[in-house]
Amino acid sequence: MIEVRHISKSFNGIEVLKDVSFAFERGKTNLIIGESGSGKSVLVKCIVGLLEPNKGEVFYDKKNFTAMDVEERKEIRKEIGMLFQGGALFDSKTVEENVKFPLRMHSKMSEKEMVERVNFCLERVKLTGVNNRFPAEVSGGMQKRVGIARAIALNPKYLFCDEPNSGLDPKTAIIIDNLIQEITHEFQMTTVVVTHDMNSVLEIGENILFIHNGRNHWEGNKDIIFNTEVKELSEFVFASKLMKRLKGKQ
Repeated sequence: MIEVRHISKSFNGIEVLKDVSFAFERGKTNLIIGESGSGKSVLVKCIVGLLEPNKGEVFYDKKNFTAMDVEERKEIRKEIGMLFQGGALFDSKTVEENVKFPLRMHSKMSEKEMVERVNFCLERVKLTGVNNRFPAEVSGGMQKRVGIARAIALNPKYLFCDEPNSGLDPKTAIIIDNLIQEITHEFQMTTVVVTHDMNSVLEIGENILFIHNGRNHWEGNKDIIFNTEVKELSEFVFASKLMKRLKGKQ
């Protein structure tokens, strides 16, 4: 579990996050949703330590990350997997080398052990026989799956996904959503997904935080989101669905 307690963050006197508290639950897909500029990315950066909050605390399984020194934070970060919006694969490295990268950086595995772990992760994301291909030689959806394989290579406790369906067609997006949810349940990770995609919300939104103007404006799950009486959330949900329909007609 990851908990944020009363997080506030300002830039040049402008408060971007305002007293945000939320519990990201273990073994569930936890989604952060909200309009562009609402503070989603700033919150995630505070959670992983790329930004320091002006107020508040972040806890990883009851350990106060905010109060840790640099070396203590490194130990927590070794337990974090990251899936980036653009995939962030190394173009000059093969699929196998990309997945192997965090193992080389943060483990003491032998070459044989690393290859075995790479093959396990690729098989888990339903990618076999692509070890020697380069990112440019596989589809966008396959690149995202390689990114997931790399993110789980070190068997992390915590998984962060930044707009995992960005640039994908609806069918492939559903595959990625379901894969993220499957590995979250299988490995009992605390998974945090930042997304604008309402299809993702309705597919895998087990624990949802809606941020509006830097505040925790609503929390719940996919089963109750359409019944909300929160005006700003209702407008966000239906505007997102409308945009999806319009894009589908183009």
